[in-house]
Amino acid sequence: MGVTASRALSGGPATVVTSQKVREGRDDDYQRWQERTNQAVRAFDGFEGTEMYPPGTGDERAWVVVFRFSRIDQLTAWLESRERQELLAEGRPLFDGTPTQEVLAGGAPPPVKGEAVTAVISHDVRPGREEDFVRWQDKVLKAQEKYPGFMGAELFKPVKGVQDNWVVVFRFDTREHLDEWLASGARAKLLEEGQEYFSSYDVRKVGSAFSGWFRFGEDPDEAVPPNWKQAMTVVLALYPTVMVLNLTVGYELDNLGLPGYIGLFIGNVLSVSALTWLFMPLVNRVLAFWLVPGRARGVRTHVAGAALVVLCWAVCLLVFGLTTG
Repeated sequence: MGVTASRALSGGPATVVTSQKVREGRDDDYQRWQERTNQAVRAFDGFEGTEMYPPGTGDERAWVVVFRFSRIDQLTAWLESRERQELLAEGRPLFDGTPTQEVLAGGAPPPVKGEAVTAVISHDVRPGREEDFVRWQDKVLKAQEKYPGFMGAELFKPVKGVQDNWVVVFRFDTREHLDEWLASGARAKLLEEGQEYFSSYDVRKVGSAFSGWFRFGEDPDEAVPPNWKQAMTVVLALYPTVMVLNLTVGYELDNLGLPGYIGLFIGNVLSVSALTWLFMPLVNRVLAFWLVPGRARGVRTHVAGAALVVLCWAVCLLVFGLTTG
């Protein structure tokens, strides 16, 4: 896929990417606080969707949250609102350091097919070196194109009164390919050259653990559900799948005298295949009212969906307890 470069203007869609390091042992408190924040932002004009990403390996406990609005003025109204300031004051004891944010205005990220990992890099460009920075960034994009898994990039200008830094967003198909580019000698050489044009930069990675099983569409309201819902739903489909395979295929493999490691491999292939093409699409349709972010906007819906999943867990345990006991 080729490069998509966006020279952002003040009109059009607007996104803010926030990153906050959460204190050790406060993840549950933070997630409850973030859910209250998500409820508050939905009342603002122009709100289109939100996504939350937990820390990945080596991300220093940094949670990333993305808010999308129809226009920059609507996003600004949320950022400057009394409700948000009160929530930030309430959440401050949960944070290790000050949360950071990058505002992306006037560009809509291209739709991503399949798994993808995004990097958001904020640059503090030296005054008077903006044109040099843009030319340097073009060189970076050309270098990125040569690396495996590169899926596209965008460049966002500062937004007067809201965002002083220049922000680059680029995507790779896997975290391994993204990390390969970030650690590459080609990038290190380019960063050394770029020191003439910017005084500092900050990198944030955004990804999702199970997004290949939870893709509801390209609309903001049809985005990937929160990871805790993904995990609950995967367990719901995975547990009966593994149990049935163990009681049927696993039993036959044992009778054939196959080594355990081969039987386990065959079982994994069958269970993942069954999940991907049969059970996860079925479960997603049944639980769409709870999983699709654009539909699940009330506390009652969140609670009802979670309770339904827990009830299904209990039924599975009861059925297999009675049949295998």
